[in-house]
Amino acid sequence: MSIDAYRGPAFTSEPLHKKGLLDDPFEQFRLWFAEAEEKCSNYANPMTLATCGKDGQPVARTVLLKGFDTRGFNFYTNYESRKGQQLAENPKASICFYWEELERQVIVIGQVEKMSAEESDDYFLTRPRGSQIGAHVSQQSQPIDNREVLEREAEELESSYFDKPVPRPSNWGGYRLVPQSIEFWQGQPDRLHDRLIYRKEKQVWSVTRHAP
Repeated sequence: MSIDAYRGPAFTSEPLHKKGLLDDPFEQFRLWFAEAEEKCSNYANPMTLATCGKDGQPVARTVLLKGFDTRGFNFYTNYESRKGQQLAENPKASICFYWEELERQVIVIGQVEKMSAEESDDYFLTRPRGSQIGAHVSQQSQPIDNREVLEREAEELESSYFDKPVPRPSNWGGYRLVPQSIEFWQGQPDRLHDRLIYRKEKQVWSVTRHAP
């Protein structure tokens, strides 16, 4: 089937009403995320992260949500990667979750801050050992000659840490996106989708409906 012939899914979900939302957007997200974990065939935590440096060129990529609470949404990466460099220049970002089986999307826009060294250390200890080694080996976003370079360096590092824990690299750690707005999108027939957006003003969240 050509792209021109594909008209997308025929949405069948119940409408999303303002009165049906929880007052706290984080609790509303927790509810939707739990449903996605239960009902979606794929993982619920992949999210598109869009950043933009001082050159004004947006870049989007998929990363994994690694926790959230009332402070914001957490992810981890190399601080010297392209996203890390862009966030250093412009600490604003947006993330987007799309759960196809639920016909739902969540878009979060806000400021980004580095998580504490203690938080990054704690998370790094939970990672598989291979991922810990990989965080040291990969000079993320930098050109390399071939894959064998990575594999050789990983073997050498594994050998050097054979009988001891792998420490967190100083250039690797967590970021927290602190939301200024959180949009809950529910697909509807005839592209008359529901878009309800929480915005924070003076420490109070309000909700408005937007046209699809």
